[in-house]
Amino acid sequence: MNAAAPIGILGAGSWGTALAILLAHNGQSVRLWSVDTNELVPLMAERENRQYLPGIRFPDTLVIEPQLEKLSAVVRDVLVVVPSHGFRATLKLLAALPPENLRLAWATKGFEHDTGKLLHQVAGEVLGEQLPLAVLSGPTFAREVAAGMPTAVTVASNDAEFAKDLAGNLHSSSFRAYTSDDLTGVEVGGAVKNIIAIGCGISDGLKFGANARAALITRGLVEITRLGLKLGARVETFQGLAGLGDLVLTCTDDQSRNRRMGLALAAGKEVKGIEHDIGQVVEGVYAAAAVHHLARRLGVDMPITEQIYRILHQGLAPRAAVEALMTRALRSES
Repeated sequence: MNAAAPIGILGAGSWGTALAILLAHNGQSVRLWSVDTNELVPLMAERENRQYLPGIRFPDTLVIEPQLEKLSAVVRDVLVVVPSHGFRATLKLLAALPPENLRLAWATKGFEHDTGKLLHQVAGEVLGEQLPLAVLSGPTFAREVAAGMPTAVTVASNDAEFAKDLAGNLHSSSFRAYTSDDLTGVEVGGAVKNIIAIGCGISDGLKFGANARAALITRGLVEITRLGLKLGARVETFQGLAGLGDLVLTCTDDQSRNRRMGLALAAGKEVKGIEHDIGQVVEGVYAAAAVHHLARRLGVDMPITEQIYRILHQGLAPRAAVEALMTRALRSES
């Protein structure tokens, strides 16, 4: 990133705010914007995000900017941190007011809901195929990052200089970023792990024990890898932070919205009601539909994903889904 120019962050939820705080603490000038200007009013007045990150004050170099035009006029590098269903719409707003020599990064995880496309494909369609692109992913909870707790992630980019710049600006004594050029692998890992985390929440909510959780994580990683390889990713990406690391985090800690969705499903609650109670987007619900259709189209065997899709979108009882998985025909592990 260009140290002389502020960094623009689009999206003022928990993760966008946490990354803004991190970058500002690292000495970067940051402009934080949201499509919902009402969301920004208390942030400007209180100098913290009391809804998502209460008690964590904003550094002086973090500026709340309600006007995208003003943000675009002073930044070069933009980091998009919005839910996947709003990704294309946010890029279209940016395309109407593009910063000079734009370099685009995102920390959004998921597939585009309607098309099943990866987000770098969406970015290419909206902003052009030649644009430097990067995705930030890995085992991260927003509050831990904002609080300065030790964290490591992967930054994947089609531009080596951009990857190095972004990783360097994120780097601190408590935050480490590794670089990669496997955009596809990092995106697939970040999206599909949310589906498996819902499954782990269901399993733990039904008191199926540690053996079942470990099996779901392990076989879930197999499904993530199968899909990723079919889409052109590299196998080693799924053994790293954006693959196994993010999967383990999301499946095992109750800070995960997706795991909490699974726990609530196991208790007999309905998807819409659970989402309302959580109060934030549960990406795995939407990823399950996108990945179900994509796997069917590509002929990729993803039995765990299939059962989670049926629970979320077809009303299958969680115990029936477990029975369907356990009674599948025997086969070789590999």
